[in-house]
Amino acid sequence: MFLVSVQSMQTGTITKYNAFKQIDLPDRTWPSRVIECAPTWASVDLRDGNQALAIPMTVDEKIEFFELLVALGFKEIEVGFPSASDTEFNFIRRLVDEQRIPDDVTVQVLVQAREHLIRRTFESLTGVKSAIIHLYNSTSPLQRRVTFNKSKDAIKEIAVEGAGLIKELVTSIPETKIRLQYSPESFSDTEVEYALEVCEAVMEIWQPSQINKIILNLPATVEVATPNVHADQIEWFCRNMKERDKAIISLHTHNDRGTGIAATELGLMAGADRVEGTLFGNGERTGNLDIVTVALNLYTQGIDPLLDLSNLASIRTSYERITGMNVHDRHPYAGDLVFTAFSGSHQDAIKKGMDIRAKESADEGALWQVPYLLIDPQDIGRDYEAIIRINSQSGKGGVAYILERDFGLDLPKPMHPQVGKVVNAAADQNSRELNSKEVYAIFKNAYVNISNPLEMSTIEREDPLKNGEVRVEAKIIYQGKQHTVTGQGNGPISAFVNALDQFGLKSFKLVDYRQHSIGSGSKTEAAAYIQIQKNDGGTHYGCGIDPNIEVAGLKALISAFNRMEKS
Repeated sequence: MFLVSVQSMQTGTITKYNAFKQIDLPDRTWPSRVIECAPTWASVDLRDGNQALAIPMTVDEKIEFFELLVALGFKEIEVGFPSASDTEFNFIRRLVDEQRIPDDVTVQVLVQAREHLIRRTFESLTGVKSAIIHLYNSTSPLQRRVTFNKSKDAIKEIAVEGAGLIKELVTSIPETKIRLQYSPESFSDTEVEYALEVCEAVMEIWQPSQINKIILNLPATVEVATPNVHADQIEWFCRNMKERDKAIISLHTHNDRGTGIAATELGLMAGADRVEGTLFGNGERTGNLDIVTVALNLYTQGIDPLLDLSNLASIRTSYERITGMNVHDRHPYAGDLVFTAFSGSHQDAIKKGMDIRAKESADEGALWQVPYLLIDPQDIGRDYEAIIRINSQSGKGGVAYILERDFGLDLPKPMHPQVGKVVNAAADQNSRELNSKEVYAIFKNAYVNISNPLEMSTIEREDPLKNGEVRVEAKIIYQGKQHTVTGQGNGPISAFVNALDQFGLKSFKLVDYRQHSIGSGSKTEAAAYIQIQKNDGGTHYGCGIDPNIEVAGLKALISAFNRMEKS
């Protein structure tokens, strides 16, 4: 039963929403540019990420998270809004007092353009070696009308007054290297001409230089348009500002439309230098930019992301424990299932790619070229264990991959369809995924050392005859009765086939025989695979496993015979 709301979505002509106004930039250049290096990364996990948690982090949890960010290689970390609460203030003080901030890391503090908040922020920075003071106020038409009920000039004056007070107070902490950052909040929904006007008014107060640049952070506080519009906004801004060489253009995208990552990548193509975001995209509403995804996107294009994400599983574990958030199974790179294929055609292609990759492994410069896998899981601390998993949708290649990877069984390719069909039927019957041990058990039960209705209890091999053939005498049990059979051939298997023929059981011909070793050292076993064809044309495979290679071959033949008898 579906519940229908009283107010439903509009249909036909939509009057409730307007399309966002496009940017007049007919000669845009960003579509033909490529990203060639990693941006400056600035983590805002401890501010934007923390405020989006149902239960915000404690000071101790924030310290642990800060140390995680440092270990990953972040050089700019927004540590909070020190004027917002005692918890925020005390966290920064502990970082300073306990000397937890490395010399090459700059902490960033956020503050609204309000006098008492700015003064309190400066109090929190006493003793900090290097800091970014991040000033912001909202500039969009919606915020101007609804939140503040102020004109453009009045909103700009808020920014100018805040910037002036910060400039005055910088001298109060001379031991701290101060860098200044300004954000016209809701830049994404602000007229680009007006956003530039406000930013340049702040620049006029702070007087940045080519050596001491201002950071102009242009946040998509709410995604209101497609990523190409965001790129147009960034390129227009960069091209029209007066002193571009004195500014670092920073991006801060949210994900309301689900395109925050795309908007950031296009924004970098449009001329931005810096990116603010969070690990795994935690943030208000639908989230902040996911820095992990963007960084690894760069990596897959041959660009060093300058962040150490080589143990992504451990990073995720720490993140989930500290924040109480969960990383989705399908989250890019970090999700449990992102390197897993259930589809049969995907599994087959992955297996072929992995087989080729194994042959090229000695060449460190070999390109990663495995179908359906954008990145080598081992590069980020994942393994190949979960790449292929088996359910009713899986194929022959996936089953063969599992048996080879986990149990050392290199099945002949013509055998793959038969085995895949048997395993898939079991998965379908159980209506669930099968783990690798279950896959092996199904294969073993159906193909390995099958001893009914025909079983061989003993076999003796005589010295080669004058013609080079061998003669065997075997005791067999067929349909519960014991018999002795003899035969000769160019090897034990052909001799045993001849023995069965003389006994009246040969209604087939031997088509294929292969064998390989399993394991190494004293525990080495042999696996043999035999394909036989019935006189009426049907083919059947059997597998034999035994420490003795000749016995393994004979067991494979008997297994194939028994499968034929039961068909």
